[in-house]
Amino acid sequence: MVNAIDVARLAGVSRSAVSRTFTPGTSVAPETRAKVEAAAALLGYRPNLIARSLITRKSGIVGLAVGYMANQFYPSLVEALGTALAGIGKRPLLFPVAATGDNDPDIAEVLRYQVDALILASATLSSGLAGECRQRGIPVVLINRVTQDGACNSVTGDNLRGGSAIGQLFCRKGYRHPAFMAGLEDSSTSREREAGFTAALAEGGQALAARAVGHYDFAQAQAAMRQLLMARHRPDAVFCANDHMAIAAHITAQQEFGLTVGRDIAIVGFDDVGMAGWPCFSLTTYSQPIGAMVQAAISLVADGAAEAGTAPRHIIVPGHLIERNSTGG
Repeated sequence: MVNAIDVARLAGVSRSAVSRTFTPGTSVAPETRAKVEAAAALLGYRPNLIARSLITRKSGIVGLAVGYMANQFYPSLVEALGTALAGIGKRPLLFPVAATGDNDPDIAEVLRYQVDALILASATLSSGLAGECRQRGIPVVLINRVTQDGACNSVTGDNLRGGSAIGQLFCRKGYRHPAFMAGLEDSSTSREREAGFTAALAEGGQALAARAVGHYDFAQAQAAMRQLLMARHRPDAVFCANDHMAIAAHITAQQEFGLTVGRDIAIVGFDDVGMAGWPCFSLTTYSQPIGAMVQAAISLVADGAAEAGTAPRHIIVPGHLIERNSTGG
């Protein structure tokens, strides 16, 4: 098996020069790099990442704990994270977690792979996992979620402002019976979106007429929408805590109750996933820019801000309201 010493001998350079050539972000003279790459190509050399990790104590692996993959937002987020991590010389390792309930990734699995950092997307972080990661010096970043004590680095969309923008939209369009469909009751994103929404309604002289919980699940969101539409005083506008539930609500209102969305009832989501723009839904929503959220998370991993012992940072990425036909155009 060809090793770095063989490459160094053929290229006429030191072994450390070979190592630097194949380590992202290190400085190597262009002439030296050319010699090393030519020798490596001739010998068919590939760096042994496992051997390197034993020396550097860095595996080059970043764990991604992701649940709720039925929601289009998260597959798109994982794809963007994978591309961005590759750009800093890291590789993602996916740890699937349950979409609801106790959805910590398995601590033993995370530690077994000696990840350099752990990114959690729509996953809770228990005190047990947080403590284990802190003890092992593993940086942790949450995306689209925050911990109650704020003790962990996080990147979120502008949930309060987004909810407020949707409340203002409802008031501006004159809806008299607005409803809210929550995600999970213990979800920080759902709570913040609802808080911004109800505050804006109050400022506009309106009050929440009805409320249901869709549990961030398609079937349960449909059941929640049926509950709202079968009530004695049916809402004329519904803000769902994300697009996944809003699409379920749209289908239910149209196919089961014969309502024309945008005329008979308004439905609004949050995220701006790809399906939201499909003509069959044309969903009004508040955007969460995945590219900007990923870059913020990667910066926390790359610049050391997420290292254990440093003060946690909480980054809010701004979005904007996108009006489509589900609120009358």
